[in-house]
This record gives sequence, C-alpha cells and structure tokens, in this order.
Amino acid sequence: MKLIELYKKAIQTGIENDPRGKEEVLKELEKRKKDYEGIPDKKKEFFDTESLENPYSDSRILFGTGDEEIKTIIAGIDMEVGELVLADSLRKNGTQVDLVLSHHPEGGAYARLFSVMYMQADILGRFGVPINIAESLMEGRIKEVERRLMPVNHTRAVDAARLLNIPFMCLHTPADNMVATYLQKLFDEKKPYTLDDVIELLLEIPEYRDAEKNNAGPKILIGSKERKAGKIFVDMTGGTEGSKDIFQSMALSGINTVVAMHLSEDHRKEAEKNHINVVIAGHIASDTVGLNLLLDKITEGEDIKILECSGFKRIKRH
Repeated sequence: MKLIELYKKAIQTGIENDPRGKEEVLKELEKRKKDYEGIPDKKKEFFDTESLENPYSDSRILFGTGDEEIKTIIAGIDMEVGELVLADSLRKNGTQVDLVLSHHPEGGAYARLFSVMYMQADILGRFGVPINIAESLMEGRIKEVERRLMPVNHTRAVDAARLLNIPFMCLHTPADNMVATYLQKLFDEKKPYTLDDVIELLLEIPEYRDAEKNNAGPKILIGSKERKAGKIFVDMTGGTEGSKDIFQSMALSGINTVVAMHLSEDHRKEAEKNHINVVIAGHIASDTVGLNLLLDKITEGEDIKILECSGFKRIKRH
C-alpha cells in the first residue's frame, strides 16, 4: 500500500467518524474552498491547499513523496527525534521500517494544532450548548493555544526524518475522532448508572485494562463511585482542551458527566464549581484506543506489519 493511499484512507476514516457528523465536515471543506478562491493570487502560495481536502490541520505526511510502498510501520504516541533514530537503528540492524507513524503532531501539523479546535464548538452544539456561546468561549482559548505554539521549534523531528530519509506521518484528530465516537456510542448504548459503572465499562476495553495494570487506568477525578452518571459527554477530540469557562454552559445543557483523556487543574476547578462529574479515562490509553481503531480501518485487507513503541500497543479488533 502506498503512503498516500494510507494517508487519504486515514483522513476519510476520520471524517466518517467525526463527532460533528460527516455533513458538517463537508460544509466546512466547502467553505474553505470558497475562502481559497477569494484570496489574492500572491497570497495563495502561503495557503495550506492540503486543507481543501483534509479538514484536520494536525494530520499530515510530514516527510515523504507519498509514493513509498508501506509494508512495515513503526507507530507510537509521540514520535520525535529519539524515535526516528530508533527507527534508523532498527533499519541498520536488518528490521524493515517503511514509515514512522506518530499520533501526536509534529512539524507544521503541530504548529497548526489550534486550527482543529474550532470543531469543539460544533460538537458541544450537538449536546445542547448554544453554538454562539460555544464559539465565543472557544475563540479566546484557540488564540491562547496559538500563542503558546508560536515559539515552539516544531520542525526538529521532521528535520531528523529528512536527514535519515525515513517517511514520517502523523494522524492526530482522525484517531481522536475514532475513540471519541467509539466511547460515546458505548455509553449511549450501555447507559452506565453510576460513575463506578463508567469505570467498569472502560475496564472492559483492553487498552484501559493494560493501563490499569501499569497504574495509569481510568480514575474518577470529580465525583464518587456512587454518583449517578446521567448524561455523559465524551470529550476526546478537537486538538487539545477547550475553554475552562465552558463547564457552566455544559451543566445548563444537561451534561452531567464528562469522560476525558486529561484535564488541567484550572479546568478541574471550573468543572467542580459547576458540579460536573469528571472521569479521566487516561491520555495514552485513550490515544492508543483511537490509533488502534484507525489502524484497523486503514490497514484492513493489507499485509502491513506494525512495530509498537512510545506508549503504543497494537490491539486488533478484527
């Protein structure tokens, strides 16, 4: 399977499993095409034309032509300079490595991570949060994340891939979409009664069971085992944490429990202030679920070997 085919399949799978719904994503792509047509020609060279087909700015082929034949992938949650050197060392020792696949973004995909955060407003809108409030609160947070990313030396790992001549790709939001949709569907169908039931459901999933054995399993951050779960919102996609001021609107919209990958201290305080239960499923475990679900889809019917590293463990579901 060629790298470009793998990449396009991943983006399409991410769109199919986007919590906003495929129709909303296609509307966004149409808007981008109109925006592109409207800008002056001298500015078009700076426009990210990849975004006309791929709505996820944090997922890209970082190095490679796309024509490379992929039979063995080394995949991990964070694939940086050290992991690229590891891939090169494996090659020198006779292990085939055709692609380094990172979940977390690197290079220009990391620099534009903030762009995917706009989708959070639409997801919250589907849960009853007024879209004007969701968009207003997200704007400030997106600018904050953009400012934080501006000084980062984001090309380091991509430079290493270029010098080592190893194809390099990152798939962030498509994988996060997979775990968010998977867990939301699970909770909607099973309707766990208490927070303890939420934890028990998570522990039925192999990746979370493994995390529990490594002292990194699901935890109740706000609430207690006996508290009723009520309406559950799975908050696991859209770049990174949204606005800490959104919890009041969540509570007013009827959301009782948030299941998240992680939560900062400021966000925790706001959730607690608004009496929202929070279950932390686990960051690396949740990323692993998402990447496994994505790999199941994009390698289906292909004889592709996956080497695991950097917190990732391959678990197939078919």
